[in-house]
Amino acid sequence: MSDAAQPTAAEVRAAAEAVKTALDRHLAAVERRSGEDDPDVYDAFNELAAAAEAYDELLYDRYDEVTPFEIPGGEDSLPPYQGPAEPTALSVLIRRDYAVAEPQRLLAQAARVEAADEDATDDDRQAGTLPGAIGLLFGEFEADEIASRHKEFGLEEGDSTLWVTALDEPAEAGEWLEAPFDQSDPQRVVCRFDVSAVFDDEPDGLEDADDGSDPADPDLDGELDYDPDEVVALDDVEVVDRKRGEPA
Repeated sequence: MSDAAQPTAAEVRAAAEAVKTALDRHLAAVERRSGEDDPDVYDAFNELAAAAEAYDELLYDRYDEVTPFEIPGGEDSLPPYQGPAEPTALSVLIRRDYAVAEPQRLLAQAARVEAADEDATDDDRQAGTLPGAIGLLFGEFEADEIASRHKEFGLEEGDSTLWVTALDEPAEAGEWLEAPFDQSDPQRVVCRFDVSAVFDDEPDGLEDADDGSDPADPDLDGELDYDPDEVVALDDVEVVDRKRGEPA
């Protein structure tokens, strides 16, 4: 950051004073709280978090120094709910990340699904490429089933999140399909559920011991006659263009 863009010492001092004020307000709200879900405590918490974050950023920009404050994520990062008091319609937004840990297993599972389709022609075959196999599997199985059986499909779970948001009224058919996530409003999130390795409390080295069993389908390797350790030359893979919304 250039010197011209750096905050002044006075701005950093003002941000520190804002943190002190927010601390006092938060303590006062906690001392007079009326119940477990007191909205004054919630608002004071968010104000304190915002003030601490602003001070941390200014302190770093001006002096290249940090604070010991850790701003909580997850539900605490959402703004106060501003949706209808009694929602009559909901929208559920889900994101799940995966790593393709075992490409050969994923290809083999797709080949199994494709082989079971007696009506498929040679032109319909997609299981020979990773993009085609992914499209085929996600078209064949529900997303929740893939999440619960991800190891069978050669996938490794990453972070995931689910947001339930309130709507004023149900959307018309096809209304948001071109941009399904553009209208998501954090202030209308009724509840949110996050899954991430950063939330794990288990110390390193104490994970469940590997008993040697394979959680994936034990018959998969034998039935499909492939070597799971074989390396696929992905540079030679032909990408299959699947149209958006096309059924598997």
